[in-house]
Amino acid sequence: MAALIEDYALIGDLQTAALVGRDGSVDWLCLPRFDSPACFAALLGDDDNGHWRLAPTGAAACTRRAYREDSLVLDSTWETDTGAVKVTDFMPQRDRAPDLVRIVEGVSGSVDMLSVLRLRFDYGHVVPWIRRTDGHRVAVAGPDSVWLRSEPEVPTYGRDFSTRSEFTVEAGEKVAFVLTWHPSHEPRPALVDPHEALRHSLEDWREWAGRCRYRGPYREAVVRSLITLKALTYAPTGGIVAAPTTSLPEEIGGVRNWDYRYCWLRDSTLTLNALLSLGYEDEAAAWRDWLLRAVAGDPADLQIMYGLAGERRLPETDLAWLPGYERSLPVRVGNNAASQLQLDIYGEVIDSLHAARRGGLSGKPHAWNVQRCFLTFLQARWREPDEGLWEVRGPRRHFVHSKVMAWVAADRAVRALEADPGLEGDREGWRTMRDEVHREVCEWGYDAERGTFTQSYGSHELDAATLLIPRVGFLPPDDPRVVGTVDAVRRELAHGGFVRRYSGEGPPVDGLPAGEGAFTVCSFWLADALHLTGRTKEARELFEQVLGVCNDVGLLSEEYDPVAGRQLGNFPQAFSHIGLVGTALLLSGGGTAD
Repeated sequence: MAALIEDYALIGDLQTAALVGRDGSVDWLCLPRFDSPACFAALLGDDDNGHWRLAPTGAAACTRRAYREDSLVLDSTWETDTGAVKVTDFMPQRDRAPDLVRIVEGVSGSVDMLSVLRLRFDYGHVVPWIRRTDGHRVAVAGPDSVWLRSEPEVPTYGRDFSTRSEFTVEAGEKVAFVLTWHPSHEPRPALVDPHEALRHSLEDWREWAGRCRYRGPYREAVVRSLITLKALTYAPTGGIVAAPTTSLPEEIGGVRNWDYRYCWLRDSTLTLNALLSLGYEDEAAAWRDWLLRAVAGDPADLQIMYGLAGERRLPETDLAWLPGYERSLPVRVGNNAASQLQLDIYGEVIDSLHAARRGGLSGKPHAWNVQRCFLTFLQARWREPDEGLWEVRGPRRHFVHSKVMAWVAADRAVRALEADPGLEGDREGWRTMRDEVHREVCEWGYDAERGTFTQSYGSHELDAATLLIPRVGFLPPDDPRVVGTVDAVRRELAHGGFVRRYSGEGPPVDGLPAGEGAFTVCSFWLADALHLTGRTKEARELFEQVLGVCNDVGLLSEEYDPVAGRQLGNFPQAFSHIGLVGTALLLSGGGTAD
C-alpha cells in the first residue's frame, strides 16, 4: 500500500525538491528543476517507477524523525534489536549540479543497512544503462546522467534493475552517499564533500530562519512554514511553485489530480504580505520582480499561472504508464488551467504591487504602467463571466470573488493616486468602476433571504472565497452581510471546522465529478474571518485545530479529509502554508516585536 501523503518529509535545494518517506525511501524527485521529469516516481506508482530506500535491513518505518532546528535537514532514526542508526537527508544549495546527500550514522550498537537505488527517468518510464566509473555507479539515459558514490566506499551490486549496497554501521561510524545529476553530454561536475555540505546547509538555513521577525505564540509553525515556502522557491528567478508534486489526488481514486509545479498569481499578495511582514524583503523583491517579468505583455494575455521562469506554455498531458497515487487517475503533467480567464488575478497583481509599494520595496519604473494597463483592461471586461478562483472546468459564471477582486484593483489604484498625486491615471474613471462593482456585487451576489454572499450571481451555492471580503476591505467586518456570510460558510461548508471550497452538491459547478476534501487554506480564511468579526477565541481554537493536522514535521498538503483523518492533494502546498503564516500574524496582532 502507498504511504500516506503525510508520511513524507520535504528536502530541497531551492531549485527542486524530494519527498522522503518514514521508511527511508525517496519516492519523488524531479531533476534538475521542480518541473523536470521525475527520476523517482514511486509516489505515483510503485517501486518500479523509481525510488531510493536507505534503511536498516528488514526495518519498516523509522522510530522518529525531525528536521534539525530551523533547517531543511531531515534526521530519521531507527531503533532496532541490535542498535540504533540515524539517516540524515538533505540537498545542499547548489553551485552547479543538484546533489542529494544521505549520511548514515551509527548511534548505538551495530546495525545492518540496505540501500536500494532504482532510477527511472522520465517519470518512471525509462530504465537507464548503469556502469562503474572511478568508484562511482553512473546511470545514463538520453539527456540524463546520475552519479552515485559513497564515502567511505561500500560495495554495490545490481539486482532486479536496481543498484544495491549492504553494509554495517557501528556506533560512531558514518557512511555518506551522494547522488548527483548532470546533463549526460557534459563532464561529471565537481564532487561535493558531504560533511562540509551538511555544515554549510545548516548554517545557511539557520541564518535565514534567524531573520524571521515573528515573536508570537506560533513561532515554530510560522518558521517551519517560511522554510517550506523558501524551499518551494526557484532561486534563479524568484518564482514560488504551488507544490513540488503533481497529481496527488484531492479525492482518493478520483480524477481531481493536477500538476502544481508552477507559479500561481493568486498566491502573490498573500506571499508578499507574509514575506514583508516577517523581514524577508529580498525574497519579497525577488517574487515581485518575477511577477513583473511574468505578466509583461498584452493584459488580455495574462495567465493565472506561469512556469518557473515565467514560461507561458504549460500543455497538459496524461502519463498513461503510471497507475496513480492509490489508483487515482489520470496522472497529469502540465496544466491547461493556465489558459483560463480568471478576472480575479488582475486584482491580485495590482494588490501585490500595492503591497510591495506600501512595504517599502524599491520602486520599479514600469510597475505603475503595468497597473494602469490592467485597469484599462478591467474597465472594459469586469462585467464578463469567468472561470473563477477555483479554476472550474465548467461554464463561465459571474463569480462573486472575481468581481470583488476587480473592486480591489480599482480601489488600490485610486488609493495609490491619492497617496501620490504625481502618478498618472484615470482617478475618476477608476472611482466610478469601484463604485459600480461594489453596487453590482451587493445587489446580484448577495442572497438577502439567507443573509450571505453566494458563489456567483443567482446561485444558491456558497463559496469559501467570500470569507476574504472583509480581509480585502470590500466591506467592514461588522457589516451584517459579512457576519452572515461567515456564519453561512461555517454552517454549510465546514465539517468539524475544516472548510470545503464549495459544496459540490447538485450539478457540478466545476465540470468534474463531485467529491474532494476540505481545502486547508479555507479553514485559515475562516479563522481570519472569525477574528475580524470579533470572535477571536473561536478563531484561535480553529487555527490550533488546523495546526493539529500538520504532519510530524510540520507540513500541510492542499486538502484534508476530516472523515478519514488524512491529508489530500499536492504536498506540501504553498497556499496552505501562506494561509498559516497569515492567520498566525493576524491572531498575534502582527506578531512582531522587532
